[in-house]
Amino acid sequence: MPVQLRAINLPPKPGVYLFKDANARVLYVGKATDLRERIRSYFSKNPDRAMIPGLIAAAEDVDFVITNNPQEALILERQLVREHRPRYNSMLKDDKSYPFIVITKEEIPRLLYTRHPPKESWVWGPFANAGAAKTVIGLLRRHLGLRDCKELLPEGCLSMHIGLCSGPCIKVGDYSQRVRSARDILDGQALGLIEKLAVEMDEASAEMNYEAAAISRDRIKAIRTVLSQQIISSTVYRDCDAIGIAVQGELAAIVVIHADDGIIKGQETWPMIHHSDLGQTISTFIADHYSSRRPPKLLLLPTPVSELLQEWLDSRRGTKVEIRVPLRGDFAVLRKMADQNASVKIDNLSRKRAGSLEQRAADEGAKLLAVNSLDHIVCFDMAQLQGEERVGAAVVLRNGRPAKKEYRTYIVKGEAIDDLRMMREVVERWLKRQEQWPDLLLVDGGHTHLDIISNLLREHGLFDRLPLGSLAKREETLSRPNQSDLVLDGRGRVLVHARDEAHRFVNNFHRKRRSRNRLSDPLTLVTGLGAKKFQSLLRHFGGRQGIQHASITELQITPGIGKSLAMRIYDALH
Repeated sequence: MPVQLRAINLPPKPGVYLFKDANARVLYVGKATDLRERIRSYFSKNPDRAMIPGLIAAAEDVDFVITNNPQEALILERQLVREHRPRYNSMLKDDKSYPFIVITKEEIPRLLYTRHPPKESWVWGPFANAGAAKTVIGLLRRHLGLRDCKELLPEGCLSMHIGLCSGPCIKVGDYSQRVRSARDILDGQALGLIEKLAVEMDEASAEMNYEAAAISRDRIKAIRTVLSQQIISSTVYRDCDAIGIAVQGELAAIVVIHADDGIIKGQETWPMIHHSDLGQTISTFIADHYSSRRPPKLLLLPTPVSELLQEWLDSRRGTKVEIRVPLRGDFAVLRKMADQNASVKIDNLSRKRAGSLEQRAADEGAKLLAVNSLDHIVCFDMAQLQGEERVGAAVVLRNGRPAKKEYRTYIVKGEAIDDLRMMREVVERWLKRQEQWPDLLLVDGGHTHLDIISNLLREHGLFDRLPLGSLAKREETLSRPNQSDLVLDGRGRVLVHARDEAHRFVNNFHRKRRSRNRLSDPLTLVTGLGAKKFQSLLRHFGGRQGIQHASITELQITPGIGKSLAMRIYDALH
């Protein structure tokens, strides 16, 4: 069944969303600053892309991964597109390239800014903020003197003479230590460089050299921007699973984020029963999850596990599985990201488990009436005005929610002008077209309405097959055949909602019919002829035909109708 908007509950946070088919195959990957609003746009009446209707028809689920900011979502989207190669993603999107910072593994390494990193190199990125990456490259060259030239020149180069390179082509010196420092900074240990820049900024500010202070400030910001993007991509991510957990009562949501080759590959969500001990829940999950798959080289957990489980993981992998409970660094950030996604997933799981508010109302109503279900309710109501525009309507509630595509309106065809016989006619017409009976057939009215519809069901042999009830507005009293009346409380709100919705719907239909007929009714244009005087005319002449054939004198003697009004009525009709 195609995915429905009401079945999707995404948070208003930045992240990546994945449309999946019935086999959990990824059909489309997209990014969003606000996941909730972005997904809603896919279900608009006028989608902005031609592929959207086909995607919605093929998809049966929408998964998501939340990120700390839109820049991370941008990078993660590209990585997931490359990983899954979804059918509905444009190849241009996958071909878009983002820059990396690279230190080569040559004898005298080079520091590079490139979109195509060499295979033999240390790589950081990709970076959505290319400007920040370039700034960090400049800082590393200025402070550490790493080379970027393609070949070593015996006499040095311009970069060496202007202080951007330490000149390892002439004298190697401590160049290997400089490379080690650059790698540490790019791995997130940039505190020393940031502190040095902060001192420069403070000194420049004290000397009122605000332009130099602003340059130092921007450099600090650039370093922090680049380092923050390492959440999605980091050189330390090598065959590791980060496990996050969120708990609500006895329900737990566990998220596993898979990372390898320096990037996040994807995530899985698993519901669990939580028995107060976090370590026991995590251990139970690990034992079940990795019983059918090879454990990764590194496991990032929110809590330590037993030595027995450690030995079991080692035997499953065939080599040592490193287990960490990280508190700082890239691994801690990755594991925290798993917790953040789990906290969102637990809300969805809890909502699916408990059902929507409307479903809960239907469940409470079923419990109140001692029936198995009230997931399908049909309710009838009638409307008329002095025998004119006799109409009826049926509304349908499924799982406590109005199913408006199943609403029906009826124009009474018989001669009946009382609600009882009109309702009998409309319900009988409805019965003849049904292929599935509801959990409850509800009519607006009291015992008399209940009796006449009960007799109708007996005539058609449906009395024992179709549950029936009537709901009177007075004290919200529900009547059912062969049962005591029941005054509804809050638990019966689904029935009250059905009756009120039927009343609203039939009155709207009746109002539209009257408005349409007023355009061709000359009496509606008579000044001074209101509803009460019109009713007086109908009672006096017995209907519209009597008014049509009345003389001015006959009109004038009608209670409430004077000579001038009688003349206006006569003129309007003739």
